[in-house]
Amino acid sequence: KNDMRLLWLLMLTTSFAHAQNMTIKVWSDKIPGAIVNKDYQEQTIKTDTGKPRISKVTDPEILVYLPEKSKANGTAVVVCPGGGYGVLAIDHEGWEVAKWFNDMGVVAIALKYRLPSDLIMENKNIGPLQDVQEAIRMVRRNAEKWNIKPDQIGIMGFSAGGHLAGTASTMYNEKVYEQKDVVSARPDFSILVYGVLSMQTDFTHKGSQRNLLGENPSQSLIDKFSNELHIDSKTPPAFLVHATNDGAVPVENSIRYYQALKKNGVSCEMHIYETGGHGFGLARNGGTESNWPEACKQWLLKNKLL
Repeated sequence: KNDMRLLWLLMLTTSFAHAQNMTIKVWSDKIPGAIVNKDYQEQTIKTDTGKPRISKVTDPEILVYLPEKSKANGTAVVVCPGGGYGVLAIDHEGWEVAKWFNDMGVVAIALKYRLPSDLIMENKNIGPLQDVQEAIRMVRRNAEKWNIKPDQIGIMGFSAGGHLAGTASTMYNEKVYEQKDVVSARPDFSILVYGVLSMQTDFTHKGSQRNLLGENPSQSLIDKFSNELHIDSKTPPAFLVHATNDGAVPVENSIRYYQALKKNGVSCEMHIYETGGHGFGLARNGGTESNWPEACKQWLLKNKLL
């Protein structure tokens, strides 16, 4: 009987070797700037093709995926799924990406962040930034425990999650909540995939701009959250991916960010594909954009992150 139980436990452990190891609340105490609203409850809806989309997050979490110990190389990446700051595409821009990182020996942390809303936030412009800053700090605080090198913690974002990752890369010194220690929120590198990196009205993604900044934002607010305007020599090195024919988020978002990095002498690499459209995730479809994960792996290798 005990042997059977041991076998069952072994099978269970093996099947979860690639599963999420921990779910941890981003805020153990009071969430900064939160408005309690009992009518506002987290939802998971399914798309027409059965894919999960999370909305109305009120209590953000990090989903921690640890690689096999024999593969672990000390690098970690916080992953921000996209969804126009209205939902979270948690599957192909979260879980699947975490498993891909684990295969390379990287600790992956999928961030289930709060989506900007006046119904639950005193200032919705900074709600997601509060969550991502604290998530990066949490990973750094747990570096030793999770076998991570504290100077090899990156950020990754897709679409509106790319905006959040870009904001984390350029506004890491912005004091958006009372932090409990002096742990840095600066990512050591960033991977930005078809990111909404700018809020400039002529080439942003209008839905993301509206959800984050409101209906008629001032130009000063637009400028504040246009990441390309805040790049300096200390901005983390970046790997950028975009499709020329992206009909949702114009490729100019990545181009302007790249140009600003180059101007400031920050190490960067950009891959612009002819096709792919928007939302292709790891792009396992045989198009030319399907090459980006391998290109990203080579970039990580070159930068001694693998």
